Amino acid sequence: MKIATIVGARPQFIKAAVVSRVIRERNREVGADEGISESIIHTGQHFDTNMSEVFFEEMDIPRPDHHLGIGGGSHGQMTGRMIERIEAILTDDPPDWVLVYGDTNSTLAGALAAVKLHIPLAHVEAGLRSFNRRMPEEINRVLTDHAANLVFAPTDVAVQNLKREGIDPKLIARVGDVMYDAMLFYRSIASDRSTIISDLGLTSKQYVLATVHRAENTDDPVRLKGIMDGLAGLNKDLAVVLPLHPRTRKMLSQQRIIDETSQRIRLIDPVGYLDMVMLEASAALIATDSGGVQKEAYFNRVPCLTLRDETEWVELVTAGANRVVGTDPRKIVEAGTAALQTRIDQGNLYGDGRAGEAIIDRLLGE
Repeated sequence: MKIATIVGARPQFIKAAVVSRVIRERNREVGADEGISESIIHTGQHFDTNMSEVFFEEMDIPRPDHHLGIGGGSHGQMTGRMIERIEAILTDDPPDWVLVYGDTNSTLAGALAAVKLHIPLAHVEAGLRSFNRRMPEEINRVLTDHAANLVFAPTDVAVQNLKREGIDPKLIARVGDVMYDAMLFYRSIASDRSTIISDLGLTSKQYVLATVHRAENTDDPVRLKGIMDGLAGLNKDLAVVLPLHPRTRKMLSQQRIIDETSQRIRLIDPVGYLDMVMLEASAALIATDSGGVQKEAYFNRVPCLTLRDETEWVELVTAGANRVVGTDPRKIVEAGTAALQTRIDQGNLYGDGRAGEAIIDRLLGE
């Protein structure tokens, strides 16, 4: 079997690492000639070294067979250029399956290129819904789910979303979350290799970890300023550490508040996955607009604030592990104070840590 895996952004590298590792393990069992051939297409949507290259190094992901180098530009420009390049690769060497992850422009471009060529498409992390159609990610995931021949849902909520939209239940597989697989596998490796906590002079459970990258927050001066004021107003006994996404740094500079922000919040460069795992595991509180980091907070039993007006991971809110606070500084401070007193239940909403194996089994028809 031949699989073409399409990735382009940081969260997708983490998810793809899980499935690629399962493929390599299966090939060792049966031999490469009878196993699965995986071709990785990296669109280049994240092109910063700390946002992309370091992930392939740290997570032992096979090097991309194709690196398209497509980053920047409007959504239409980026997606269109990706479709053109991906289509050419798939035409030249047609796989049995195209595998896409998550909700980025790379996801949608890979999906459209595959279905136009009548190549079977599988979507990992299907069924997530924020019900906010102004978010480009929402459009990407809805269109990809409805184009796919197989949709791999991480949770029961995701399965129900897909069924409500009329997707054939025979195409839906509830496999669990590959990011939980990744956390289980890499957490001990991170503990052995990462020195980020000591390098930054941090003390475990004595700081807040924040991430901000979504365009709805970074591109709106009022929302971005509100987030920064809210983070700065959190528990004065706790440092606030913010690995700064390139887009966020650019907008803070354009709005001329980066100097003010850096006096109140510790701004650091983007970090690799292993360092991020350690920062998450050792934090007292996590504040983020990232879907993946919301889940990773839960995996590490750290309370979380979602710096958006909604979340796809509604089960985390129901479980009390996550509070959706938007960007109002007062709400951020009030919710943060309450969250610091929260204990996260030891159950797990995201499967048994074998999502990668379930995905490969289904693709193989097992």
